[in-house]
Amino acid sequence: MKPPSETDAVDAAVENPVAGIDQSAGNFSYDVNYEFDAGTGLTENTVRYISSVKKEADWLLEFRLKALKTFLEKPMPTHWATKDLENINFDKIRYYLSSGQKPKRTWDEVPDDIKKTFERLGIPEQERKFLAGVEAQFDSEAAYSNIKEAVAKQGVIFVNSTEGLREHPELFRKWFGKVIPTGDNKFSALNSAVFSGGSFIYVPPGVKVSHPLQAYFRINAENFGQFERTLIIADEGAEVVYMEGCTAPKFSTSTLHSAVVELVALKGAKIQYITVQNWAPNVYNLVTKRGLAMEDAEIKWIDCNIGSRLTMKYPGVVLKGERARGEVISIALANDGQHQDTGAKMIHAANNTTSNVISKSISVGQGRATYRGQVHIPKNLKGCKNNTECDALLINTNSRTDTYPAITVRGDKNATQHEASVSKVSEDMIFYMQQRGLTEAQAMSLAVNGFINDLARQFPMEYSVELKRLIDLEMEGSVG
Repeated sequence: MKPPSETDAVDAAVENPVAGIDQSAGNFSYDVNYEFDAGTGLTENTVRYISSVKKEADWLLEFRLKALKTFLEKPMPTHWATKDLENINFDKIRYYLSSGQKPKRTWDEVPDDIKKTFERLGIPEQERKFLAGVEAQFDSEAAYSNIKEAVAKQGVIFVNSTEGLREHPELFRKWFGKVIPTGDNKFSALNSAVFSGGSFIYVPPGVKVSHPLQAYFRINAENFGQFERTLIIADEGAEVVYMEGCTAPKFSTSTLHSAVVELVALKGAKIQYITVQNWAPNVYNLVTKRGLAMEDAEIKWIDCNIGSRLTMKYPGVVLKGERARGEVISIALANDGQHQDTGAKMIHAANNTTSNVISKSISVGQGRATYRGQVHIPKNLKGCKNNTECDALLINTNSRTDTYPAITVRGDKNATQHEASVSKVSEDMIFYMQQRGLTEAQAMSLAVNGFINDLARQFPMEYSVELKRLIDLEMEGSVG
């Protein structure tokens, strides 16, 4: 492994002319001598290799092989999704890369090369400030995993998925693959076949985790697929906030990121899941996220999507217990050559359940933002409520936005509300701000930040600041 060269640094400086902002924070990579490499392409041998390296139980190997069969049988969903999916060459992807080390529990134990990567991304800096714990995944496996002693003393489990399966099988297996079945869609099947890394969190009954738990996912290798698997269980009356960030360097070839995230909020529990993604524009980001909310439980997704070539992600909540609540708040920014196909799913399955969806998208240059939503309330239920708001902002005449809400409400004892708007940045407003000394890009950035300001305030402070900076960067060079 070697550190980034001086040439890399010069190139980064040329690409990032914005004073005070590191536009290429995630755009670097290292040469790594991986101890475990499944090679390119996906076959039964690939799955057996991953399972063997991880020393998994027989039932898990069978689970993976069955998922592989499902993945191969399912057609690419281009009957409704973009044809760009057909450009993914699964035979050229590497499905497992690992240096073989176990996750380190203290920052000093982490190898220098991996430490440099995460130091450049600011992980230890953030952790030192106030975070309860960090898990950092480098390609296929966790490189670093930590949790504050005070949180661990409460009985909270926070490990990667491999450790969760090995050390807490009674907790893990009960819900693994239950919220999102293997055959839910083609990419949940792919993840089930080759998953590695991700987080497992269990919060005991009545425990309220006072500080957010955090994970950071980093793709380093070219032609690589990252398939983390996350399972969070909040037992009765428990509360937890989880935050994840993602980056990848910019390669000329495509990279695939296909995660599966399952949340389980038992009676009266609360889970808040916050994501800020800043993928390079070569990444296909195809993620399945869903929560199961029992009686009086609450699940809230806060989702920010910036970067990637194509993102398809629709966080959802199955409101299974009476008075359960589900919420999705999302921000998507699509720049040139990007398609943010995002949205939310709310499945009401009990009386007096409530769901709320607020989505805002910004389309820049020739970017395309799509809202795709599903709300389902069957006839036998009563007292259910849903509110959906989706607003789109177009920066210029070449950008595009689409909205596909699918709302099914049967019976007359439930209420839904849907609002949508599309607006374009006013030339008069930009002109007005320029007369006050702002550049055109600064004026655009101010307009966009004003558009999402009410949602951005729901992010934790450090993520809210990062979000504003990322938007400033996206606005650079996007006008004219």
